[in-house]
Amino acid sequence: MLRTLLRRRKKQLSIEDVTVTDRPEVRRAVLAAALGNMMEWFDFGVYAYMAVTLGKVFFPSSSSGAQVISTFATFAAAFLVRPLGGLVFGPLGDRIGRQRVLAATMIMMAVSTFAVGFLPGYATAGFVAPVLLLICRLVQGFSTGGEYAGATTYIAEYAPDTRRGFLGSWLDFGTFVGYALGSGLVTVLTAVLGTDGMTDWGWRLPFLVAGPLGLIGLYMRMRLEETPAFRAETEAAQARSSAATGSHEEEIEQARQSGHGRLKEIFTRHWEAVLICMGLVVVYNVTSYMVTSYLPTYMTETLGKNATTAQLLILGTMILVALTITVVGRSSDVWGRRPMFMAGSAALIALAVPSMLLVRADGALLPAFGCLILGLLLVCFAGTAAATLPALFPTRLRYGALSVSYNISVSLFGGTTPLAVSALLETTDNAMIPAYYLMAAGAVGLVSAFFLHETAGKPLRGSGPMVETPEQARLLVADSRTEAGRRARDIWMRLRHPGHSHDDER
Repeated sequence: MLRTLLRRRKKQLSIEDVTVTDRPEVRRAVLAAALGNMMEWFDFGVYAYMAVTLGKVFFPSSSSGAQVISTFATFAAAFLVRPLGGLVFGPLGDRIGRQRVLAATMIMMAVSTFAVGFLPGYATAGFVAPVLLLICRLVQGFSTGGEYAGATTYIAEYAPDTRRGFLGSWLDFGTFVGYALGSGLVTVLTAVLGTDGMTDWGWRLPFLVAGPLGLIGLYMRMRLEETPAFRAETEAAQARSSAATGSHEEEIEQARQSGHGRLKEIFTRHWEAVLICMGLVVVYNVTSYMVTSYLPTYMTETLGKNATTAQLLILGTMILVALTITVVGRSSDVWGRRPMFMAGSAALIALAVPSMLLVRADGALLPAFGCLILGLLLVCFAGTAAATLPALFPTRLRYGALSVSYNISVSLFGGTTPLAVSALLETTDNAMIPAYYLMAAGAVGLVSAFFLHETAGKPLRGSGPMVETPEQARLLVADSRTEAGRRARDIWMRLRHPGHSHDDER
């Protein structure tokens, strides 16, 4: 009887607890999320690649250095409102669903980006021109506050446990394809139209492309279903509400489900996960924005390299990252998320200075090797982040907690990287500032990864296991019952023979 009780103490896994994913549905979810991310970062990439041109269009009365700083200040302003977007869209996504919020962020992003292509320059509208640019950037930043966290949550909640790293890496594949498309388009336009043509009217064309891309992304997101994990959590929440029959219990449950109640729970009960998330986001985003957004300007304005050469080097780096990112994602399913982040962070500390020295070298070959090293360091984080970050939080709080943590970190450290490094360079006149900045980010990432619990191959917090086939589900249930029986036997033997080691007998 005691052994039976021990066996029942822990709820055994049943076939109803295991979710069998639908492959076509998973493919649609990954494609729609990746396309939306691609569109978002196409815009951010275009803005960064054309920082010098936009500085001439919207801040013509300043010096060249001040123009770059002013342009990156407008770039950084979008990141300052991202936490507000996260505070709004994150808890909303936990309450009404991931799919609806992702569709709303897509609309806002497409409209605001498209509008930039129609803005008047400073020569036409004076001070109004940079103000309108700032407004568009703020709308973009606000919508982005719910984009990446929502997309990673969506893919993570659809992916089988053993393939979450591989499928999640396609989201950031969309990110770097967007960067590459933005870089490629700017490079082609610069080569065809020349610097004067880009300053006169060519700068508008990349932003106008966002309109059709946004319509395609919106169409795909409107066709998506809600994630299995969110549907299960919604049913459980409804059951809890039905069980709360007393008025006081109903008030407690309503407060718990409210946006304010969720935010309070995030910062009081999950603060460790919030800090780990923020630290991992720092190393990923500082590296990403350093390579993709600041490096083209660094090579042209600080090092005096040809603009087309700089853009081609970054384009090649983005193609390298895009080609290797799913390999890294698949590797994280095998080796684990924690080893990937720790190895990448340690390598960033060790290789930041050598890679930047290569970038500073004359010619194109050595700078290409420097960009290659930075791209390989970046992909260690990019291929792992989308599977790692959502697994830090339980289902009912995942979208909101990830939105708040991610966007606070990006706003303070990631998106401000071009502005901070530009200002430090202007102040210190030390061309190695980018390397030191990367080393500091690597140190933060190494500490955060040290405290990260491994989640590869495991169910998301608050959700049951997810597999690809019914056969895998049956094997998982059988293994669970075998393991439960073994643990019950071990406890039974220890109770009957205290102080005797049964591991030796095996």
